[in-house]
Amino acid sequence: MDWLSIAGGLVVLTLGAELLIRGATAIARRYGVSDLLIGLTLVGFGTSTPELVSSIQAAFMGSPGVAVGNVVGSNIANILLILGLSAFIAPFDVERKAFRRDGVVVLAATLLAIAVSMTGVFDRAAGAGFLAAITLYIAYAFVTERSAPQSAEAAHHAAEGAALPAGPKSPMLDLAMALAGLVLLVLGAKFLVTGAISVAASLGVSETVIGLTVVAIGTSLPELVTSSMAALRGKSGLALGNVVGSNIYNLLGILGATALIHPVAAPARIVAFDNWVMLAATLAMILFVVTRNRLNRLEGAALVAGYGAYLTWLVIDA
Repeated sequence: MDWLSIAGGLVVLTLGAELLIRGATAIARRYGVSDLLIGLTLVGFGTSTPELVSSIQAAFMGSPGVAVGNVVGSNIANILLILGLSAFIAPFDVERKAFRRDGVVVLAATLLAIAVSMTGVFDRAAGAGFLAAITLYIAYAFVTERSAPQSAEAAHHAAEGAALPAGPKSPMLDLAMALAGLVLLVLGAKFLVTGAISVAASLGVSETVIGLTVVAIGTSLPELVTSSMAALRGKSGLALGNVVGSNIYNLLGILGATALIHPVAAPARIVAFDNWVMLAATLAMILFVVTRNRLNRLEGAALVAGYGAYLTWLVIDA
């Protein structure tokens, strides 16, 4: 029953995120928001809403292991599993100039999150700082990409915004769709987190381990499917931008919003071990990109193998 609650929660979360993105996109377009800005904001936050609502729900339920483990575990899975699998399926070239800005930001965000976690708590001050940082990042990205519309970054974000479905034609239906998505997100998160806590208790493992694995992988499934399908169509390069953007939003947006709404303790296990796996994965991604401007099949296999080793250690250490 607990696993059914998790599975059902993930399905409802995914549906809720889709409805919220469609409704919010239609509203944004109705008010003349550009595809570039939609791609920078709604796509980024939209794909991260399952993680966001799940972490906030876990924080309110007194489960910091799930709240923080979800973010850290998702970032590890994004790089080692999703990016690695995409490169293994279809190796791709990388434009170093396009990666430079976001590569620096994701590394800085990772180091910032680690530093704050070492204080023992993500409090409201940290949450406000994280949200201020991601606001500045979005503003800077928008200004620089609007001034260089032919750049790879601008083209990527504009294409993401343009690719979103138009949604309903009625303003009331737009709003109803967005609100319905929000309600489903809250319900899905409730099912997911409740099931995850129960599974942890029944298996005799910590909630942190469940957050790092079951919840993190579950909330990352849409990105995994999307990136794998893109790789099979020969468009693996999209995975890099999606992974880097998602990791930035996870650390600054999700942790920031969670801490601001409900401060959460930094689990000792994550501070001592998993944070450093996340940092190592981030550095490996950057190293692979900047050394050859390409992610090849061997590097993809190495990333996936690294994720397998990480999961194995979690099971052994549980």
